[in-house]
Amino acid sequence: MSYKGYLGCHSKVSKEDQEFYDLKNKAADYYRSNGVPEKIEGVLNEMFFQKPNDIYGYLANYFTRFSCTPVISKITGREVYDGRGLTAIQANVHCIIRDEEKMVCSAVMGGLYDSLSEGIAESRETVCNSDQQQLSVTTALNWIREHLSPMLQGFNPTDQTNLDKLLSDFFMARYLEDKKRCETEQEENKSETVSEAPAQAPPAPASNKDKKGGDKGKKGNSTEKPLPPAEPPVPRLPGAIAVGVVSLAVAKTATRLIGAPLYTHITSIRVQQASNKIYLPMPMITILSCGKNSLGKLNLLDEVILLPTSSQRVRQQVIGLSLELHREMRRILNGSGCKAGPVGISEEGSLQVGFERPEQALDLVTEACANLKLPLGSDLRLAINCAAQCLMDYSRGRYEVMSGCHKSPDELVDLYEGLIHKYPSITALIDPFRKEDVEQWERLASVIGQSCCLIADEGSNPCPQWGDAKPLPQGVTRVIFRHHGDMTISELIRRFADKSDTETILAAGSAETGDTSIVDLAVGLGSFFLKMGGLRGGERMDKYNRLMAIEQELEQEGILGAREINLVKPAAVTS
Repeated sequence: MSYKGYLGCHSKVSKEDQEFYDLKNKAADYYRSNGVPEKIEGVLNEMFFQKPNDIYGYLANYFTRFSCTPVISKITGREVYDGRGLTAIQANVHCIIRDEEKMVCSAVMGGLYDSLSEGIAESRETVCNSDQQQLSVTTALNWIREHLSPMLQGFNPTDQTNLDKLLSDFFMARYLEDKKRCETEQEENKSETVSEAPAQAPPAPASNKDKKGGDKGKKGNSTEKPLPPAEPPVPRLPGAIAVGVVSLAVAKTATRLIGAPLYTHITSIRVQQASNKIYLPMPMITILSCGKNSLGKLNLLDEVILLPTSSQRVRQQVIGLSLELHREMRRILNGSGCKAGPVGISEEGSLQVGFERPEQALDLVTEACANLKLPLGSDLRLAINCAAQCLMDYSRGRYEVMSGCHKSPDELVDLYEGLIHKYPSITALIDPFRKEDVEQWERLASVIGQSCCLIADEGSNPCPQWGDAKPLPQGVTRVIFRHHGDMTISELIRRFADKSDTETILAAGSAETGDTSIVDLAVGLGSFFLKMGGLRGGERMDKYNRLMAIEQELEQEGILGAREINLVKPAAVTS
């Protein structure tokens, strides 16, 4: 009805009344065009019959279904510290939800240089790496504030694939800029060196001794093959950690908005599987550390890892047995007859013992398992992380397996063969050589046959956005993946898909934080194993607790799959 009909044809209409009724009609048109009267009438009728206790909660839930899809409003970052006191970065995702801005979720990742300090004894190099990590975090915060936040504003956080493409394109643009700058600087430095170099005299003619093959010392070394030079370090672009932490934070935000755990969100992004079962990765638990950072002479056994090879429940059978084994080894070490050096806890959360020979460490584990009647060699096996890349003495061209004891790559093959023969429970060797010692990888694989497998940590390989990944040595049958700071979630999924023919292993970074996302990633990616260190330290135990919680959730929902896991033989699904 118009305002004239409402007041009567003989009534005098004021300007204020006319404006009021015009506004009223516009409001009615606005609500009708959005279907508000019908929805209100429907929910009031529905609520009258149901008579809920919380009327306004009922109304809120009803109208939430018609609200707009949440979108990213901004992304913020701040500097935090990891478990070792090094700088890390936290990314916070803010979204517009029901016409209000809210901080939905966050993610924390350590700097790109967290792995470079492993095995480094010189304080100068450690400080240098710490400075580089600080530069990476500072640059990443600038990237988030100045570039990534405006770029992702208004983006749907559940669209992980397209969002990760934006992040990857941004990263590649920065990488190409940095590469061009470095090439320009190298050309300028090369030109300056050539212009300043003095004229060189012609080379002296070779002496008769040189023509005959050199002196006796050189002749004695001629039978030993020259050591392949170390490959140049992987380029790390400062600030690249912003890509990985923002991608992870957005993935966690999506799970919060859709009301599902992160592992189901990751599973939905992957190629759909034929089975509706979800398989839990088996934890590789570090029980002993006798590497270069220990106070004993032994350098070779950086980690002795307990490796379940059958489908066992994480809480009762895997973690429980590992804790019993830890206590029993401590009891033996505290005994008067045990010849061991200082005992402590390593940064990886395991017992750190000073031994002189690898047999001492392996005998300790064997004795403790025998005392507890644990099935070492059948249901429980051992994996040895040798971390050989940290043991090479380039001045000698040999590995320093024990203080003052150096072995050539060929001699190291014989050492590994002897240990595996003496301790058949060893079913895997992780990084027994540098990646450059290709011949020794292949020779060791042929020597140990099917009794033990060789695992390479792909942490030293660059991500595809840096270029083609370096091929792994022949003989490597399993690969350890890490979620690098310059890698999006979509890129991590693609890398796992490329290795679908192997039993993949996902490892947590050495920079421990309170973020437990690595566990959900391992479950969602279908990883066979999850390497998180020992059972000491709050940040690390949070991850083990998350793994047990997921196991319980899957059991309650009836979708926990079981598969027989063995690093030597292909896995078989049993249910």
